[in-house]
Amino acid sequence: MLRVYILRMASHIDWIREYCLSLPHATEGIQWGNDLLFRIGNKIFCGVPLEPTSAVKMTVKCTPERFAELVEIEGIIPAPYAARNHWIALVKMDALRQPEIKELIGNSYQLVLEKLPKRLQAELGKPVNKSKSKPKQSTRRKVK
Repeated sequence: MLRVYILRMASHIDWIREYCLSLPHATEGIQWGNDLLFRIGNKIFCGVPLEPTSAVKMTVKCTPERFAELVEIEGIIPAPYAARNHWIALVKMDALRQPEIKELIGNSYQLVLEKLPKRLQAELGKPVNKSKSKPKQSTRRKVK
């Protein structure tokens, strides 16, 4: 007799996936064996291991200041292999409330979006700050 076992995904995966995919131009894919990755412009902004026994439940990018604050909270650690780039890992989903986790995901999305090349940002519909890339005009007058 053939037995089929269906493993139920952890409930946090469902709502994280739903939220991530609600962000404009976000895509998902499986990489590194069993990690569900969410991307904007082919750059990762959130990762969720699908392995039920994984200690890490979710990873996101944050600012250096927020990184320092978050790693002080029990259940949040510097993300393995990515902490030097200010990524945190939740090892306990109850370390923060769901709205706070969604805010972290949204902030991570925004940080990654802002680091994309200006051309790609424009293609994705993000207003590009042209004042930074505009060459300064000379203040000299032309002599006739």
